[in-house]
Amino acid sequence: MPPVSQAQIGREVLKVLLKERSLLGPLRVMFARVGRVFQIPLPFFHPYVVAGPEAARKVLVTERHKLRWRNADPVTDLLRQGVLITDGPEHDHYRALMEPFLLPGVLPGYKAMIQAQAERVSATWQDGQSIDLLVEFRKMTLLIVIQALFGVDAWDDIPRIWKPILKAIEYVSPGPWILWRNIPRPSYKKPLREVDDYLYGIISARRAAPAQPDLLGHLMEAGMDDGRIRDQMLTMLIAGHDTSTALLSWVFALLGDHPEVQARLVSDLDAAEADSYPHLLDEVIKEALRLYPPIHIGNRVVAEDIEFEGGRVPAGERMFYSIYLTHRDPQSWDRPDDFCPERFARGRKQPPFAYLPFGGGPRACIGAAFGQAEARILMAWLLREYSFEPLNAGEVHAHMGATLEPRPGVRVRVARRAGRGGEA
Repeated sequence: MPPVSQAQIGREVLKVLLKERSLLGPLRVMFARVGRVFQIPLPFFHPYVVAGPEAARKVLVTERHKLRWRNADPVTDLLRQGVLITDGPEHDHYRALMEPFLLPGVLPGYKAMIQAQAERVSATWQDGQSIDLLVEFRKMTLLIVIQALFGVDAWDDIPRIWKPILKAIEYVSPGPWILWRNIPRPSYKKPLREVDDYLYGIISARRAAPAQPDLLGHLMEAGMDDGRIRDQMLTMLIAGHDTSTALLSWVFALLGDHPEVQARLVSDLDAAEADSYPHLLDEVIKEALRLYPPIHIGNRVVAEDIEFEGGRVPAGERMFYSIYLTHRDPQSWDRPDDFCPERFARGRKQPPFAYLPFGGGPRACIGAAFGQAEARILMAWLLREYSFEPLNAGEVHAHMGATLEPRPGVRVRVARRAGRGGEA
């Protein structure tokens, strides 16, 4: 078979882009046609993209010293010195301060609060009402992360911070700034200032109050100034709630597309003890993370030349490693585009570095354990208490925002299940 020309690939990429209106389609085309290392052929924007287990191992572990997280993107403008976008000893210092509050051993202490926030939000639902779970899960996860890490009950604050936080997420999402970095963005100044005002208000109130044993209190005790504390708070607020929102929304979108799996999961939950979870619950969560990893791509600056099996990426270039493509690599996964929770059944193993929903290596997602526990608790409680009838099954598509979220949302008709009244 003759090699596919660049012109042919370009036409195919354009065709898929126009059809799907998302960069995910063109990335799949390039991955299938060119291989695991390729360059995006756009004017003024031609980063390298790498995917697959071999590339992931090098990016995350063996040659991570050749890469930098910090760059000149809006995420750096927004998070400033946040743990997510710092390098070297500075990052290690922040992570060491924050990690103890997100380790598996402390998670049981959050369970009652997580369920209480779910009850609080769901109490506003009426039987037979049409709701968008993307919106409802965002409310829950915002309340949870602010309460867990900052010790603040944000229920009355949601109307005030809702739109500013959505604008902050939009600010760091892919957009025209990718091609034109200096494009004016005046519409973001006011909402970003409102987010800052909210966080600095929390910091000020806490400094005037008795110490509390949470993340915010620990950062203060460590002697961190208000600006650096703000940077860590905003990092955890944005990353911590937006990733969980996307995961939970995708789980229910996939269950809506596969009612037989949802029925089996509900049956398993009803049969399990209140404080235990059936294996199928974790299998569904893991498969949703495989198909639609919230953080679907990693952004790096190449500090030293780095060699991959499919080619070399020179120093000074921008490079993305694609978790999304790695999770759908046919060399690692059977039927990679299908929803198959059973592939994560007990005893079944995946190839090393083929499954990376939380990254890997020393800089794996600091909130991975918290996010998975949160999803498990929320899903179990909601599916035990409510029925969810999908209203736009088969119509949901992936949108490349700050996370990989379902658009135009996950619409369901919700109703309290017969005989349920809020018990655990």
